[in-house]
Amino acid sequence: MKLRRDALRAVLALVLLPLLTPAGAVEPISLGLAIAGAAASALTGFISYPRLYCYFRECCLHRHDQRAAAALQENLDKKLFGQHLVSKVVVKAVRGFLNNTNAKKPLALSLHGWTGTGKNFVSKIVAESIYKRGLQSKYVHQFVATLHFPHAHSINLYKDQLQSWIRGNVSICPRSLFIFDEMDKMHAGLIDSIKPFLDYYELLDGVSYRQAIFIFLSNAGAEKITEVALDFWRNGRTREDIQLTDIQNALSVSVFNNRNSGFWHSTLIDRNLIDYFIPFLPLEYKHVKMCVRVEIESRGYTVDEDIVSRIADEMTYFPREERIYSDKGCKTVDAKLDYYYDF
Repeated sequence: MKLRRDALRAVLALVLLPLLTPAGAVEPISLGLAIAGAAASALTGFISYPRLYCYFRECCLHRHDQRAAAALQENLDKKLFGQHLVSKVVVKAVRGFLNNTNAKKPLALSLHGWTGTGKNFVSKIVAESIYKRGLQSKYVHQFVATLHFPHAHSINLYKDQLQSWIRGNVSICPRSLFIFDEMDKMHAGLIDSIKPFLDYYELLDGVSYRQAIFIFLSNAGAEKITEVALDFWRNGRTREDIQLTDIQNALSVSVFNNRNSGFWHSTLIDRNLIDYFIPFLPLEYKHVKMCVRVEIESRGYTVDEDIVSRIADEMTYFPREERIYSDKGCKTVDAKLDYYYDF
């Protein structure tokens, strides 16, 4: 703050100088050059002040760590439904990591569950909490398995490209965020190429990766998550009774042994480099209705409970007899709303 006040005083003094200087004391041209040069120097110093600079150009860590954690908590509380485990674990993990000035390794989160349960949505919220531009930030990097790594015969090339991309971007911004989507469709062995970046190294070729964040998204393990959720329901217990300890170990083993997963026999799991396996529980009817209401409000319409119920009723649920959980979570809510409203 002192630097900003000093810079403003300098500019103000230079603007007032002609009014306070006796006539003829200084040549007009010399005075003009002095004012221009000094004002430019003061303004440059003012703009280069770190916080102000970030208003004009995106900074590596746009928000202060405390603000990022607060924004994450607020957004998850308001926008994520039916995922008490996710809200609790993600907030604690990210907040603790951002506030840790001496992290021993990068933060690695693996999000698992059926389509439509909120995995992509949560990764988006994490990005928006840390960077003002969210997923559009130049410090946030998304990889989609079927798009960026489509061919099994090119795995070695993909490994080299992936390592170069991570190394280059962390060198520019230590607090880089990397999101890997469709891990269940990634070729086995490919993700192991980033193992050195997730390990407990202080430096690798002069670069520290300890401030980076890695988020993996996968449908693998969804069956195990559903199995646990159904067991709780059949035993008369609510989904809110489910704790991370009830699922996490079984989930990591399930993913590790899943031949159709990019984590199949992965060294990232074998070496315990994934900090949290976070289960996204299947969504119930009431959660689908919550999604519908929020989507209607986001489009500027008054919530019509009749339409909310009709859309929720149109969804398919499982098991077939009990109809407890939505097959697609909230995935198709947006498309179904288009049918009821003339947008």
